[in-house]
Amino acid sequence: MKRISLLSLLISANLVWVDPAQGLTPHTVTLDFDLLERRGLELAQEAAQLAQFQQLPLALQRAELATQLVPGDYRLWALVADIHLRSGETGEAIAALKVAQSIAPEEPTLLFALGSAYFREADYDAAASSIQKGLSLKPDIPGALFDLGNVYYVQQQYATAIATYDKAIALKEDFWEALNNIGLVNYEQGNSAAALDYWQQALTINPEAAEPKLAVAVALYAKGDQATGLTEGIAALTLDSRYGDLDFLKEQLWGDRILADTTIFLAVPQVREALIRAQEQQAQ
Repeated sequence: MKRISLLSLLISANLVWVDPAQGLTPHTVTLDFDLLERRGLELAQEAAQLAQFQQLPLALQRAELATQLVPGDYRLWALVADIHLRSGETGEAIAALKVAQSIAPEEPTLLFALGSAYFREADYDAAASSIQKGLSLKPDIPGALFDLGNVYYVQQQYATAIATYDKAIALKEDFWEALNNIGLVNYEQGNSAAALDYWQQALTINPEAAEPKLAVAVALYAKGDQATGLTEGIAALTLDSRYGDLDFLKEQLWGDRILADTTIFLAVPQVREALIRAQEQQAQ
């Protein structure tokens, strides 16, 4: 697809006059910088809308052109980074975020975003450093604390992970995702009773959350309550069949212990049949 050039935009905005016979005039041109900025922000809005509808190549074109028109606005570079992340282009996202950070070095949202990107790259030390610096500037951000807890969790710093999740929950009482992950940490430590308690707390907040529902099912099945486990597990997979994919569960930070029990659970014929039905229904 042909990319929009900055020159063509200037021409279309009547900022550069072109003689069809001679090409660009050699005369000095006066640019309307306010108009350039407005057009850049309009392009950014279009890019954000396109990204929401997963039209990522078109979104990236507009976002990159917006950064050419308004290069000193860190928000536009952050938008470019977000589109790259949605496309799975983590390295490009980090590069754009570093440009944004050079413009606004004390902007905590950029540090949080960098931490998230580094986490995807499995650069956990860099992820922790970026998020911690962001929290030093703006400490009461539940989502950032949750992300930092995830870093500690994958580094097997379990006590620190739980303490960090607890800080997030103290700021946001209905943060069921943090409760869910405390359950995952406990399960990896061999404390299935505590894990079940946290997952059930998460379900009290959001009864339709497939992840803690499946975790409860796997834990109950593993401890011998097979009937309840099957009922809960089939209900979870009916809500969201992605949780029947072990690779997807790894992306959600399910650890080795619960993955081993989930592998057994997913091999049960009733569960396999329910998963196939759920996948067919959700594919329609």
